Amino acid sequence: MSHRAAVGLMLLVTLLWSSAGVVSRQLQQAQGFEVTFWRSAFTALALVPLLLWLRGRALFTALRSGGWSLWASGVFWALQFSAFMLALTMTSVANVLVTMSLGPLLTALFARSFLHQRLAGRTWIAILLASLGIGWMFAQQAQLGQGWQGMLVALCVPLGAAANWCLLQAVAARSPGRTGADMLPAVLLGATLSAVCLLPLAWPLRANAQDLAWLSSLGLFQLAVPCLLVVHLMRVLPAHEVALLGQMETLLGVLWAWLFAGETPGPAALMGAALVLLALAINELLAPRVPAPVA
Repeated sequence: MSHRAAVGLMLLVTLLWSSAGVVSRQLQQAQGFEVTFWRSAFTALALVPLLLWLRGRALFTALRSGGWSLWASGVFWALQFSAFMLALTMTSVANVLVTMSLGPLLTALFARSFLHQRLAGRTWIAILLASLGIGWMFAQQAQLGQGWQGMLVALCVPLGAAANWCLLQAVAARSPGRTGADMLPAVLLGATLSAVCLLPLAWPLRANAQDLAWLSSLGLFQLAVPCLLVVHLMRVLPAHEVALLGQMETLLGVLWAWLFAGETPGPAALMGAALVLLALAINELLAPRVPAPVA
């Protein structure tokens, strides 16, 4: 897979991820922990046939013999799944996505510290611009004194993602000749752990049929499919670039919430989003155009 194709596929992943905020605003009765439980449960249910199709019986072997890295990745996925939807029930879509946009900076710092990856100058410039945009948005929201609890919960998402991307990158580097499917079951583990841990907090369940339809669509299209894709892309793209491209979720998520859920972003959100978009453009336009090794 070429670098350009991998970037295009990662942008598709962010498009699917960005649907969570606007879909969560269509729910009628499900709230709080129940929203997170149902999304994780439906994700696990969707992943079972998908992984059986991709891996066959080898799926069960991978789950039994995956080792600490598979289970650690599963814990990181569970943290991201749980914190994201819970934060959306506590504050606005823009607040959650702004906080999550700390991901590239955290991932770059984790990769530099634990993987000893040298970052290109263009990447540092892009991270700086994105961080300035996010910091501006965060400061404006903090002045209003609203939604800070949700933003604190949302902070768990970029922390878990940064650790997970670096772990997946390390596993890919350790076994360059393999396809990377050995870490796919970690997504199933994460969804299952999230659902099991949140069920006692979500009980009694109140979701109606319409809520379950929306949440099942999130489980399949907003989590199961894109998360499997991103595990594969870690074989082609470095961790910090995956995190930086993931910032398109911020722009798209705020846009969908604005257009379809009536959550109008203020001038600070628009200015911050513009800086994030500029950062993405600089990073990709200045990237060297050399063929990537076949994954």
